[in-house]
Amino acid sequence: MSSPILLVEDEVAMAALLRQGLEEEGYVVEWVLTGEEALARLEHLQPGLLVLDVRLPGMDGVEVCRQVRQRWPDLPILILTALDGVEDRVRGLRAGADDYLPKPFAFEELLARIEALLRRSRRQLTRHLLRDGPLMLDLNARTATCGACTLSLSPREFDLLAYLMQHPHQAISRLQLYRAVWGHDFDHGTSLLEVYISYLRRKLQEAGYPGRIATVRGIGYRYEPADG
Repeated sequence: MSSPILLVEDEVAMAALLRQGLEEEGYVVEWVLTGEEALARLEHLQPGLLVLDVRLPGMDGVEVCRQVRQRWPDLPILILTALDGVEDRVRGLRAGADDYLPKPFAFEELLARIEALLRRSRRQLTRHLLRDGPLMLDLNARTATCGACTLSLSPREFDLLAYLMQHPHQAISRLQLYRAVWGHDFDHGTSLLEVYISYLRRKLQEAGYPGRIATVRGIGYRYEPADG
């Protein structure tokens, strides 16, 4: 099931129509009346999109947008504004909204804008994730999983694995890895890199990862993905 849409709209009749129309299109819709309710719901709900009216009782939509963008920076936000509310549109976009739609609007246009924002969000999410078979790294959350197993990686281990996964099948020199992960050169006689590679190999093996980190003699290492 896709992530729900959180609709923040105090006009009950309009909200009911929007919710019905979106649900008929296959979306799951959560509806709240105020900005305060929206912020409270976001503490527990992970929506795929926020559809936010600007003119709300109490905290207005622009302030809600600003707070959401500070706390949930990747959540797509579509604001609904009055037809002549140029100032509202400008304030909303400056507060972090991704798009706006002036009222009144055709439902088909709302649907098209929602689809466009969700497509963009999915593309951005994909860039934040590294996948190889059962192995997945979330570069934003800095978490690593292999199937149902969570990998406990130190920051250096995570950075090292991420760099290797971003360069599959390539022979990567020790110097490249030191510069990419530690940010500077190390004494070529140190065994620090070998120690971290050993840690990673053990943790991946224990998690059942079918790929491997191969040693390239005289050069460094090569990441051989599970997907071949």
